[in-house]
Amino acid sequence: MSSAAFFKAYREECGLSTKSLIWLFIFAMIIGGTAAGIFYSQTYASGVSSNAMDGMNMETDEMSLEADGMSMEDTSAANEHLNHNSSNTTATEDDTLSEEITEPSPSPEAEPAISQEGNNSNNTLNTETSTNELLQLQPKAGQPVKGFNLTAMERNLEIAKGVTLPVWTYNGSVPGQEIRVTQGDFVTVTLKNELKVPVTIHWHGYPVSSEMDGVPGVSQDAVLPGQTFTYSFSADVAGTYWYHSHQESSKQVDKGLYGALIVEPKDTVKPDKDYTLLLDEWIKDEDAANDQGMAGMSGMAGMTSMSEEEMMSTLYSVYTVNGKSGSMITPLEAKVGDTVRLRLINAGYRSHAIHLPGEFKVISTDGQDIEEPAILKNQLVTVAPGERYDIEFTVSSPENFTIDAHDENKFNEQLVIPVKITGSNGKVKAVQHTNLKEFDLFSYGKPAVEAASTAPEKFAVDYTAVLNSKMDGDQQLYTINDKVFSEQTTLQVKTGDNVKVTFINEGDVDHPMHLHGQFFQVVEKNGVKVKSRIMKDTVLVKPGEKIVITFKADNPGNWMIHCHELHHAAAGMAQQLVYTDFVSSYTPDPSKADNKPE
Repeated sequence: MSSAAFFKAYREECGLSTKSLIWLFIFAMIIGGTAAGIFYSQTYASGVSSNAMDGMNMETDEMSLEADGMSMEDTSAANEHLNHNSSNTTATEDDTLSEEITEPSPSPEAEPAISQEGNNSNNTLNTETSTNELLQLQPKAGQPVKGFNLTAMERNLEIAKGVTLPVWTYNGSVPGQEIRVTQGDFVTVTLKNELKVPVTIHWHGYPVSSEMDGVPGVSQDAVLPGQTFTYSFSADVAGTYWYHSHQESSKQVDKGLYGALIVEPKDTVKPDKDYTLLLDEWIKDEDAANDQGMAGMSGMAGMTSMSEEEMMSTLYSVYTVNGKSGSMITPLEAKVGDTVRLRLINAGYRSHAIHLPGEFKVISTDGQDIEEPAILKNQLVTVAPGERYDIEFTVSSPENFTIDAHDENKFNEQLVIPVKITGSNGKVKAVQHTNLKEFDLFSYGKPAVEAASTAPEKFAVDYTAVLNSKMDGDQQLYTINDKVFSEQTTLQVKTGDNVKVTFINEGDVDHPMHLHGQFFQVVEKNGVKVKSRIMKDTVLVKPGEKIVITFKADNPGNWMIHCHELHHAAAGMAQQLVYTDFVSSYTPDPSKADNKPE
């Protein structure tokens, strides 16, 4: 029967007019379209890739947030604080930066931060075990949401007078866009990869959920060229942190893929000036960098007359602060009476002993406040790779001065930060070179109170990590208990365990050891109990030293422990820390060659 004959017969059977049938048909189409829309929306919110949804959901996401009592803030100006920034250096290229640099990323309401554009076959959600984890990635009712976009892209950067390098950047600058939020915010960061190689973002020191940790092959697949990936977390812990790629990090951080993450405490008095200072070192000759090998410390066969320390100290010959060296470093500004906070972040490979003239306090390390910090003077604060130190002082003199470095590094004359005082008398305070002692963090602040859980018999896990190195042909390897990363068994814990880890450096170079996912307390150094309660996520272990740390396993996931002299990690000094009672929504594929976690 034809369609016309069917409608004629149906109209005669039901006694309906043609007009009535038309209205009935339209009503049926509306009902069917609404049902299809609901199904599509639910499917998308369950983690389906958002390729086909680009540009469609921003408006509806904001409406949904308002309905739930949540606020979505535009962060296009959030990182342009006059007194609260890292003075990041914008690199140059013929193409102008896209508007994505400043636009807020879409709300996580519609995208649960697990979906990844492109081939998603190796990032499949385990729907049976991941439901609760996905819910944890959603903002709470009334929680402010801060969205950011970071685009990994190539640029050329003038780091010093006459020295321009091809670099890799987040949003076209080194350091990348500062992500500054307030404690209690829900943060989403959408990474778009415009490089020719895979990348990720690791939130160094921040206790995100395991799937947001940014370690390829451990917590996610590397973000391939042309793909995007959205990270989300609740910024519940205030402090100074940073972010960087964890894909071949010895190469990618070296090329400039890093930036600052600042979580300001809620409802506290802010300093008059707040400056973020990211320290780094660069190789002037890119061919020398390629010859060095970067990963695995290869290429050293022809340099047998030089120790690793001599080689690194010579190759990395340009020191920068926020991407600029020497006379190109942006001066800090303040006036007499101002309280100034300096957030020192070491994104490089060498420790730097920083000197600030006059009186100051060290108020935080690795994002963790130091209780009852005392006033210091004539002391050097050494910032090891991966570490952060927050220093606070009050400007008491109209004289300009400099913040500089005093250690055995060869190019310290480049690491001089000018401080200009408004209404200065024109004088510059003389640089002090003598009678400077090294600040002792482990005897600073409020004395530690020994808890019952620090007794050896109370530790569910008591692990010793002997740090050393060895040669494999012409390749320098760095080991934990004589094994490289690919040979290691996992260090296994379960939620609630009290864990003790002892680092023993039997090698001849420094190893700043970094733990992902949780903070630890440093309890002992070289057999002597630490006097203060010091919480960290990165601790420097010098040759011959023995450092004991403890922590409560309170952030279930699959994590990493590794040296943050990233060449050492790339050459083997890394190990996984695994919670046995954790089931990840991410299933790694060992055959996926794009995942290179170190």
